[in-house]
Amino acid sequence: MADAPAPARGTFFQRFLLPSLALKGVIIGGGYATGRELAEYFLSHGPVGAILAMIVATIVWSVVAAITFALAFQLRAYDYRTFMGELLGRGAIAFEICFLLFSVLLLAVFGAAAGEIATSVLGTPPLVGTLALAVCIAVICGIGEKAVETMFKYVSIALYSIYALFLVLALSSFGERIDAAFEAGGISPGWAVSGVTYGIYNIVGAVMILPVLRHLGSRRDGVIAGLIAGPMAMIPALAFVVAMAAFLPEILNERLPSDLLLERIGSPAFQVAFQLMVFGALLESGVGVIHALNERVARVIGDGEERPALRWFRPVFTVVVLAGCMFVANRIGLVDLIASGYRLMAFFFLFTFMLPVLTFGLIRLLRTSRRRTAIEDA
Repeated sequence: MADAPAPARGTFFQRFLLPSLALKGVIIGGGYATGRELAEYFLSHGPVGAILAMIVATIVWSVVAAITFALAFQLRAYDYRTFMGELLGRGAIAFEICFLLFSVLLLAVFGAAAGEIATSVLGTPPLVGTLALAVCIAVICGIGEKAVETMFKYVSIALYSIYALFLVLALSSFGERIDAAFEAGGISPGWAVSGVTYGIYNIVGAVMILPVLRHLGSRRDGVIAGLIAGPMAMIPALAFVVAMAAFLPEILNERLPSDLLLERIGSPAFQVAFQLMVFGALLESGVGVIHALNERVARVIGDGEERPALRWFRPVFTVVVLAGCMFVANRIGLVDLIASGYRLMAFFFLFTFMLPVLTFGLIRLLRTSRRRTAIEDA
């Protein structure tokens, strides 16, 4: 594919921070936001082992995101169908099948989690929370790209603020226990494997947020944005893991570690604020998934152009997908079916996305760089 003319450069926020916030938004939903995934993949290796595993996962995210973002700019591939088609050719169908199943699972889980939040905060039936999340996602995705970018910006500000306050309250409430946990040390075997596994498991989010990369002005912008994305996505997790270390090992068996910590902090007002933040995290993740699917289908229908038909198509498509994933999937048992193969899908993503990006994608970037250097030196 020949390089297309470069788009107009976006603002500093759009080029460097928006991709990071979008990737964080997709990653943080579900288990990350409640602390369940963090306990399983990180804290199970002890406080020090958890930090080491997080460093490994952050490196995986940054490296893969940097190459993905730079390659997306070079190919002008800002939806996952175009990007994977350029990367894998006909083999892209294997990625898409896995990606669609993964998206169904994520949206169903997000809907269930939103229902639990509504029950916990408002005492309403779970359906109220699920509907509220579906409506918010549909409205934002239906309005279009500008609304999506605005949502990532302002929800991220609230999210980072709540996590910062969460760490401050944890240190003031049970800081001595946190100090004792880290002083005791403890690194169980397998922390590196867990870090890599968690990194692979989540970095598929890099292709979900390709639509927000349209503001990049160069491949260099993409590399910088990708390198920033890893730490930005892991910072809230670091605050969470530090707080959770105070209650090892019992917290490893908690279904929702966040609930245990909030009870120990003992602030009803902050507990509500934290639950609302989790809802915001689910909203970010849900919007990221739906926006990726929207752009994929819109590319086929509109041939890459914003035709009038797409103005009504996006909200209608969003509602149909959300209805199927959040309500029907649980009833027919599809979620259980996919969940049983969750690690298998992570395995598929390793071979259909991560490794191709680190090999074919990187080679393609380097070849283009050498060709441009040769032309400039001639």
